[in-house]
Formats: sequence, C-alpha cells, structure tokens
Amino acid sequence: MAETMTGKFLCGAVKFGTEEAPSEFGVCHCEICWRWASGPLFAVGVKAIAFDGEESIGRYRSSDWAERGFCQICGTCLFCRIVENDHYIVSVGAFDDQDRWKFISQVFTDEKPGFYAFSNQTRMMTGPEVFAAFAKGESIE
Repeated sequence: MAETMTGKFLCGAVKFGTEEAPSEFGVCHCEICWRWASGPLFAVGVKAIAFDGEESIGRYRSSDWAERGFCQICGTCLFCRIVENDHYIVSVGAFDDQDRWKFISQVFTDEKPGFYAFSNQTRMMTGPEVFAAFAKGESIE
C-alpha cells in the first residue's frame, strides 16, 4: 500500500492528499510564479491528488498550458495544474510532513531575478528547456 501524503493551505478550507509520496522538490523562477506568489515557487509535482474543500477552490487560466488554483476564502496560492497532462504542482510548504524534502531542481532560470541565488547544487533548466521536456513527455523534476 502506498504512503499517503497530506497537507492543507493557510485557512484550512482546502486540504489535500496524494499517494505519490514525493520526497524531492524544485523551485520555479518564472515571471508568472513571481507575480502569483510574490517570489519563487517552492513546489512539488504530483499526478494524482484529491482535494477536500473543492468548493473553496477558484481556478484561473494563467497561460495556454496551465491554470492556477487559489483559495476563495483566504486567497492562498494552492496549485498550478498543467492542463495537457493534468499534472499538479503544489507548494512544498503546504505538506504536513516537512522532514522529507530534498531540493533537486530549478526551472525557468533564465527568468530568475539577479538579486538572489541558492547555494544548493540543483538541476537548472531554462524556459525553453522546460518546454522541450514537456513536448517529449519528460519529467522536469
């Protein structure tokens, strides 16, 4: 039986669970994440996720290829969903278990502002490299 990972967002109106039990996360530096979360997005990708409190989720189509979910109660950024393959990208900070994470990748590094840099050694991908991986059906994590 797979391990279930659970989490919740700021006000608790939306909770979630996934049986994928991820242990690695990445950071997105794209302009959309910056404007959405007011900084880089520390996130983990999951393909199967179940939400409790679906009625509190608002959705916004942020690009041709993705939609953003937000809590209609407190405004918290909930997820980015890749429309083509129904892949969810969820804030790593929303998960209940914070002891498991390993920082492995950074995407849209060509859009990252120059005023910060992480010291962790990670996989680095530009926007064009991310879209090329998507086109091939490859994981970016």
